[in-house]
Amino acid sequence: MPEQEKAPETATNGAPPPDGAKAAPEKPDSSSELAALRQRLEAAEKTRDEYLKLAKSARADFENYQIRARRDQAEERRYAQMPLAHDLLGPLDNLERATAAARKTGETGVLVQGVNMVVAQLLDVLKRHGISQIEAQGKPFDPNLHQAVMQEPTAEQPPNTVTKVLEQGYMIHERVLRPARVAVSAAPAAKE
Repeated sequence: MPEQEKAPETATNGAPPPDGAKAAPEKPDSSSELAALRQRLEAAEKTRDEYLKLAKSARADFENYQIRARRDQAEERRYAQMPLAHDLLGPLDNLERATAAARKTGETGVLVQGVNMVVAQLLDVLKRHGISQIEAQGKPFDPNLHQAVMQEPTAEQPPNTVTKVLEQGYMIHERVLRPARVAVSAAPAAKE
């Protein structure tokens, strides 16, 4: 196939360019076009900056979400055994009541010793899982740890002191699993 000849380049006015000269690109003929291009550039830069700010904000929000999710997941794992532990407290209370009743009647037989051993084992298992008893006897009343069931007028202890633990309270790590049900001292009534 024969090679096709190139058409001669033409200048912007339609006349062929002089020998050896190249066609010059068109230049903006007015400063208004240049101003319009600058405005478009500024608008594009402004839009870019807005999208960059939005992307950075979304990234920070997502990182915060990940941190919260990890913290919530760790806390959920830490307190996962809470419902089971709470359900075990009732039977543990009954075993303790049984041994207390046996002591009151003077029984110290093998059965009582066995029940005491089971109570000790249960308390040890609970302790290994971060569950501990709330020390309440003789302590100042704390509504965050204790549930006052009754008041006992007494001059032997200052007012608002736990005089008797009616039902043992328990903590799981730093949360209250079950508040201790207690009797609280009150100032004795003044005699007339």
